[in-house]
Amino acid sequence: MRVGPLSVGTLTDWEPSAGTAVSWQPSRAALAAAAQAPQSDVPVSYMQAQHIRGFYDQRANGLDYSRLMIVSCDAPGRCDVRAMTYVINAHLRRHDTYRSMFSYDGDGPVGRRTIEDPADIEFVPVRHGELTLDEARDLVVATPDPLQWDCFRFGIVQDEDHFTFFASIDHVHVDAMIVGTTLIEFHMMYLALVGGHPPIPLPEAGSYDEFCRRQLVFTEGLTADSPQVKSWIQFAQGNDGNMPAFPLPMGDPTVLDLADIVTATMLDEDQTARFEDACTAAGARFIGGVLACSALAEHELIGADTYYGLTPSDTRRSATDMATQGWFTGLVPITVPIAGASFGEAARTAQVSFDTGLSLAEVPYDRVLELAPELSKPRPNFPVVNFLDAGTAPLSVLLTADLGDLNIGIYSDGRFSYQLCIYVMRVANETAVAVMFPDNPEAQASVAKYLAALKSVFARVAESGHWRNVA
Repeated sequence: MRVGPLSVGTLTDWEPSAGTAVSWQPSRAALAAAAQAPQSDVPVSYMQAQHIRGFYDQRANGLDYSRLMIVSCDAPGRCDVRAMTYVINAHLRRHDTYRSMFSYDGDGPVGRRTIEDPADIEFVPVRHGELTLDEARDLVVATPDPLQWDCFRFGIVQDEDHFTFFASIDHVHVDAMIVGTTLIEFHMMYLALVGGHPPIPLPEAGSYDEFCRRQLVFTEGLTADSPQVKSWIQFAQGNDGNMPAFPLPMGDPTVLDLADIVTATMLDEDQTARFEDACTAAGARFIGGVLACSALAEHELIGADTYYGLTPSDTRRSATDMATQGWFTGLVPITVPIAGASFGEAARTAQVSFDTGLSLAEVPYDRVLELAPELSKPRPNFPVVNFLDAGTAPLSVLLTADLGDLNIGIYSDGRFSYQLCIYVMRVANETAVAVMFPDNPEAQASVAKYLAALKSVFARVAESGHWRNVA
């Protein structure tokens, strides 16, 4: 789907022009340095550990796991392979997360080893010749898994008058800010070099290793009586000791399914403006209204008295963090009583729940499970509502940068794991919702029903400023 300045979808939506391909892969010397890297005293972040355990467990059960974050853009002319090689290696040496490699055997903690000298990291170009579209996609998803050091790849597909650049990086090293810390960094540096200029000065990159140390100190200081932990426990208890469930059936989670993504426009430009007015009149912001609509749609679908939702939040707190590659994102639990509630009441409650819950994003749910073992691990297909606003990062990064017509895309690898992702995207001319889910007939029917109910709620609020239950 095209959303404002970029395309969002699975890799089947990525359509570079046919052409010759070059990928950048580690040199033999770099692989040897990684193999000899010593054990690290840097703790593995909770997000990294959860991701690696999830990958391992899904693979052990014969299932797949969505793990790659893929970004791409177009550039004019023929790619200067020498300049791009410099840009890629400068990027890899600049961000310390790429020096880490992880180990896990299904039991105990996730281990980390770290390359000590960033200069030992070297990626070299590998020429693949002419590739079909399917072959180019296969090249992207051939990126090694997170138990391999080199679980990141870069490449280009060269057409006659332009080339498409891609970065395929395992989620263990990145979150949604990949747009700013990878794509824009590459684009600006490459343009400077091919324009005959010296490498451009970049903002000082922070250390993800330091974030991991900070997180360990913070989480070790938590107890079952810590207010943030108690809030998480209370949230889980409202869901039978678990994460929320999607309101409609998603098929058998023990069956291997690919991922599909379905998108629907909720509001046009005028409706979006009227919807925001309704949010403001209710004493909420746009995100409060979005969460309220999610709650009211769930009430219409299954008669839920209370909505329990999850939405991600970036925990970066400084300018240095903003220039740091790594996984900083946590989850904010949302609770909205909706039995008999109007849209205004639901929006105000959702907004308060979001604002007061932001600090809970710094408390990983896995840490809560350690302190409250009576709770359960997240169930399959638990839904997470991602709100992307053109006025905030990461979309605002694209809009405020002078990137021209680059055909920017952000894609998943087309695999499905256990988290059902709902994306609410607000841009200048519309508000749309995309759902990424397991591709099976039951889930297809459920997502169609869910999107129809959600669109109906959004439209009624935009048209009248409030919500009427028509179920």
